[in-house]
Amino acid sequence: MAKKSFGVVAGLAMWITVVTVVGAIMRRSWPAYASVADAMTFTLPMLIARLLIGALATLAAGLVTAMIAPRSMLARLMPGALLLVGFIPVHIMLWDKFPPWYHLTFLLSLVPLTYLGGRFVRVESVIVPRAVLAQTAR
Repeated sequence: MAKKSFGVVAGLAMWITVVTVVGAIMRRSWPAYASVADAMTFTLPMLIARLLIGALATLAAGLVTAMIAPRSMLARLMPGALLLVGFIPVHIMLWDKFPPWYHLTFLLSLVPLTYLGGRFVRVESVIVPRAVLAQTAR
């Protein structure tokens, strides 16, 4: 149980780290983005960049969680579910700032992208029936 919980916390920490680091890089390297970030008056390319950052962070969260708790599907999906629950009220408050497709793309991708990120981790089965072992030993 502790391993699963740690995996979820580590996945969420990875999400925050990726968003923070890549967001800071984007602000420093894209002056037009930095100038409108506080007012949240983003252009279409800026909105797409923000969605790509979110997607990258969500994939990374799923990957890290699955690396720590590879056998627990619930733990592997939990970071996406927690992000979804946490961001629904935020996006309701910001609904007028962005087009509906932006909110829906971000929110509806959280759980599937977490799952997809977790699929990058190969899970080996440790339970092998004796009959299979006997056949492979021949």
